[in-house]
Order: sequence, then C-alpha cells, then structure tokens
Amino acid sequence: MTRSRAHLPSRPTWRCQGCGIAWPCSAAKLRLLGEYRENRPALLVYLATLQAEAAEQLAELDYGTPSDRLAERFLHWATPRGQPHLSGTVEPEAR
Repeated sequence: MTRSRAHLPSRPTWRCQGCGIAWPCSAAKLRLLGEYRENRPALLVYLATLQAEAAEQLAELDYGTPSDRLAERFLHWATPRGQPHLSGTVEPEAR
C-alpha cells in the first residue's frame, strides 16, 4: 500500500508536495478551510504570512510572480464572499 504525500508547500518553489501544482492546491485549501472554520481572520493572517515568504523565495528564484497574482493565489480564495479583499475589492455574494 502506497502512502500519498501531504498537500504541503515545497519551498522555495511553492509547489504542492502531494500533487505538484501551485500551492495552495485545492486539497490544501479544503484542509485549511476546515482547520480554520471557526477563525477565518486567523486563516487570512496565516496565508498572508505564507504569501510574503513565497514572494521572497520566488523572487530569489527569479520566477517573477507578480504580487497581485500571489494575493489571488494565497488570499482571495479564503476571503468570505461579500467581504473586501486585502486589495480593497469586494467579492460578490453568491446567489
């Protein structure tokens, strides 16, 4: 029986150790939302911290990932609908 890898970031490339796509992958997002379901502000602080770390490491690798793309990747998905993103834009509410 093979054991699957956890969906954690592989530094400094910030690819998922489990599936190889850009982290946080869908599985990591679901896990994080579950872990922080009672404290979304703490999740956003945690993700902002990781985004800053990723920006530094990716810049050193010269990946040239624009900061707005990193904000979308790390933060926007975790912002509750109808709440402003850190960039000031508001996520529309689902109908």
